[in-house]
Amino acid sequence: MTTTTPNVAGAVETSDRVASHLHPEGSFAVDDHAVPTGLEEVWRFTPLKRLRGLHKDAPFGGGTITLDAVLPEGVTVSEVPADDAVVGSSGYVPADRISARAWQAAETVTVIKIAKEAVVADAAVITHTGSSTETATAGHAVIVAEPFSKATIVLRFEGSATVADVIEIVVGEGAQLTVVSVQDWADDAVHHTSQHALVGRDSTLRHVAISFGGDLVRMNASVAYESTGGEAELLGLYFADAGQHLEHRLFVDHNAPKSRSNVDYKGALQGQGAHAVWIGDVLIRKAAEGIETYESNKNLVLTDGCRADAVPNLEIETGEIAGAGHAATTGRFDDEQLFYLRSRGIDEAEARRLVVHGFFADIIRKIGIPAVEDKLMQAVEAELAINIGLPAAS
Repeated sequence: MTTTTPNVAGAVETSDRVASHLHPEGSFAVDDHAVPTGLEEVWRFTPLKRLRGLHKDAPFGGGTITLDAVLPEGVTVSEVPADDAVVGSSGYVPADRISARAWQAAETVTVIKIAKEAVVADAAVITHTGSSTETATAGHAVIVAEPFSKATIVLRFEGSATVADVIEIVVGEGAQLTVVSVQDWADDAVHHTSQHALVGRDSTLRHVAISFGGDLVRMNASVAYESTGGEAELLGLYFADAGQHLEHRLFVDHNAPKSRSNVDYKGALQGQGAHAVWIGDVLIRKAAEGIETYESNKNLVLTDGCRADAVPNLEIETGEIAGAGHAATTGRFDDEQLFYLRSRGIDEAEARRLVVHGFFADIIRKIGIPAVEDKLMQAVEAELAINIGLPAAS
């Protein structure tokens, strides 16, 4: 295995790192990361036995994932060697053993590029389809939004697979980028993904994580700022069914002044053994004066036998900020909402559907691409038809 040294422009210097169990110091060397035991804070919610050895030394093969791209004008996709200069340009350094293994095992890297000053009206859709869970697959992609561009990139993951991947996102000066990652795997899939963004001067990133399918999905989504004036909005929607484990871990590193972030994740759970985990962490460094941030997670429990773990965190090193806050809630259907709807002649199944629609709709409608939004609402309808007796919408 060849160890590559990437271009880490924009990365926070090691001497500036803040010691924390929530974001351990990273390394590209696999052996620098101990094999998780489940006792570590960052692994305590993850069922390690269901990772199929990704956290140990399960061999990576190839040929089990096919890629299909629908690209509007202004967006290109290419394959580059793992030592290409664009690799590592987000400043990402693997913070766990699986991500380090995926980084080293990926022989080529997919580069998705939005041309400078291009305004792309239609979403670019890149679909990854798995055909087998027998062989683990390592993936690496870099999304580059060149200065003053505007686009939406949709990454779809479907089929059967065992995957570990790294996705880097580089948002150039003044660019506006939306990245939608849809984990709509078959029931037997395992997916560990680390998605890291570097937000440039006066640029805007909207990162949307949608997790419906898979036996186990664990996403690490992180953001850092290259300069002042950057904005990041991290939105998430997940629907855990019986036996599913869906885990989302967020880290916003406010390492530049006058930057902004907003984290808003919502999840629903139904069926015996459904487990959702959301860990949010915002670090406000000494240099990050004048920043504004808020993180929120809400979980809606639809049936008995589910478990939702939600842990919001704020680490603040300067008092010179515009605002910071966090919140997390877990609860069942709002009885008052159900009573209101049923008192107006709406049957219970339809009333419950309307409540769930209202719960998710505000996040889905922020995507800004009607075709994508409609597909996600259809996926919510399909989830509602499972386990709890709600018929699919006509």
